[in-house]
Amino acid sequence: MMPEHCFLGFLVSVFLTGVLGAQPAHESLKPQRVQFQSRNFHNILHWQPGRALMGKSSIYFVQYKMYGERQWKSKEGCWGIQELFCDLTNETLDIQEPYYGRVRTASGGSHSGWSMTQRFIPWWETKIDPPVMNITQVNGSLLVTLCAPNLPYRDQKGKNISMENYYELVYRVFIINNSLEKEQKVYEGANRIVEIKALAPRSGYCAVAEMYQPTLDRSSQRSEESCVEIP
Repeated sequence: MMPEHCFLGFLVSVFLTGVLGAQPAHESLKPQRVQFQSRNFHNILHWQPGRALMGKSSIYFVQYKMYGERQWKSKEGCWGIQELFCDLTNETLDIQEPYYGRVRTASGGSHSGWSMTQRFIPWWETKIDPPVMNITQVNGSLLVTLCAPNLPYRDQKGKNISMENYYELVYRVFIINNSLEKEQKVYEGANRIVEIKALAPRSGYCAVAEMYQPTLDRSSQRSEESCVEIP
């Protein structure tokens, strides 16, 4: 059996032969649904096999560019791959600039044309995770500590950069009195440490939190519930 690295090298050579004109491009081979999916600025290009490739072996080639650039750049780690995704986080670091990605495939001695994404602007399109929340019971009150998700970027000292560096963030905290099964919003603002007072003694409370981006009028999903008993 041919070793995997030799097999991939063989397929790449087949692709290059196709590029040089040995076989025409086939529309039915073109990758489908090519799109960026972004969470906390982890920008991943995803696609699906072409109609003629369902269940068949093929390899994929990824390129990207910033809007306005003339030349496409090949993604070295995604050139001749078998996966249906490619991490372009480090190639899309200027989060307010528009980018494009494109993918083509080679299979059985034939190659496809390129399938391109729509324009992708990370700052507008990334989805943010809910805040990390920790609650403790202190003298009959709840002390809620909130933290925005970290990004894949680091500052000059090597520390993770927070989402707060790029967006105005509003934290929202909700509590649920377990005995009444009633939810109440108890805080909305920019503070990351919130004290919730005036709670009923000998009661159980659960808290959840979310983040709101006023500029984009967009909310994160809610955090998981965290529960405590008030003595």
